[in-house]
Amino acid sequence: MAAPALVALAHGSRDPRSARTITALVDEVRAMRPDLRIEPAFLELSKPAFQTVVDRLVRAGHDEIVVVPLLLSEAYHAKVDVPSAVAAAAAKHPGVQVRATAVLGLEPCFLEVLDVRLREALRESRVRELDALVLAAAGSSDPLANQAVARLARVWGARHKLPVTAAFASSSPPATGEAVRAFRAEGRRHIAVASLFLAPGFLPDRAAELALEAGAVAVSEPLGAHPEVARTILARYAVGAVELVPV
Repeated sequence: MAAPALVALAHGSRDPRSARTITALVDEVRAMRPDLRIEPAFLELSKPAFQTVVDRLVRAGHDEIVVVPLLLSEAYHAKVDVPSAVAAAAAKHPGVQVRATAVLGLEPCFLEVLDVRLREALRESRVRELDALVLAAAGSSDPLANQAVARLARVWGARHKLPVTAAFASSSPPATGEAVRAFRAEGRRHIAVASLFLAPGFLPDRAAELALEAGAVAVSEPLGAHPEVARTILARYAVGAVELVPV
């Protein structure tokens, strides 16, 4: 019996860098599990659309599909958009099981990826000394999602023995520029910003712009196509695949 297909479902962006990054991330996943049928898909703004990918998989004979939402928080897209898209796909193909897993979320292993990306940014900016960190995320109207970012920021700061502030690109203060200026008001001058985004786009660009304007010495690239992120996708898929097995 063939294993369920895996659809890595991202939100999508008008910025073409975003889709390229998601495609590269899916390539990482495929390299780890060449035995699986793995496809990228997007809720909106980018192609291929989720329904298009599901239709293609059904035509290829797949009757079990595990959808892994490439989202870092359990906010609106996870609670509304993904279930709605999955329900529509299941309704269109009554004989096909389509199951969404938990979102990627904020796994502790992502701190390793943050460190890699930040070291790259520090090398590029020729920065050797830091006295504060800012963890920049998208932000949400859901306070629990923002609290999860703040918790991860505290863990990250403790790891590096540096003060750290969580900042948000939308919906919730502080913005990255505000966070950097607050540290500078304390007399700190070597402040780096890590981008807790999955892929490039408007929000990470805006967060970086505000941080640099406020005096940050370096801003990292988003998490991107890293093996730790790919392994997390496969971990979510494994749980979803098991849940499809009849008991």
